[in-house]
Amino acid sequence: MAKQQKKQDNVLAQNKKARHDYSILETYEAGVALTGTEIKSVRAGRMNLKDGFARIHSDELWLENVHISAYAQGNQFNVDPLRNRKLLLHKKEIRKLGIATSSAGITLVPLRVYLKHGFAKVLIGVAKGKHEYDKRETIKRREQDRELQRVLKSHR
Repeated sequence: MAKQQKKQDNVLAQNKKARHDYSILETYEAGVALTGTEIKSVRAGRMNLKDGFARIHSDELWLENVHISAYAQGNQFNVDPLRNRKLLLHKKEIRKLGIATSSAGITLVPLRVYLKHGFAKVLIGVAKGKHEYDKRETIKRREQDRELQRVLKSHR
């Protein structure tokens, strides 16, 4: 129990809309190649995953459109907040992701950024976009589950 709580404390940024807008089929944990001032901003939680996505380009996985704010004390060492960042995965996993994303409607979405043994990691989800009726169905199912839990709790 304490180990799970510790992992939750290390979450630095989360993409809450991703699970609403997409059905997550599979997840992968990837390292991120960051500069010194970027990792300091990430550790401070100054990161936005909202519009981010991952793309495979020349057998490398790149994290795009993720905003990491400039580090306040970084001065000349700060880099562009929206630059593309390389994600670190094994070649075998990158090829597997390439095959998955080749089918229509499948994309790679960053779900969460967290620290693991002092290194920043990104949880990448292989996602399929939801239609509006799928989103309504998910909300309806969640409300039904809550009502069921409420009824079961009152009978105890």
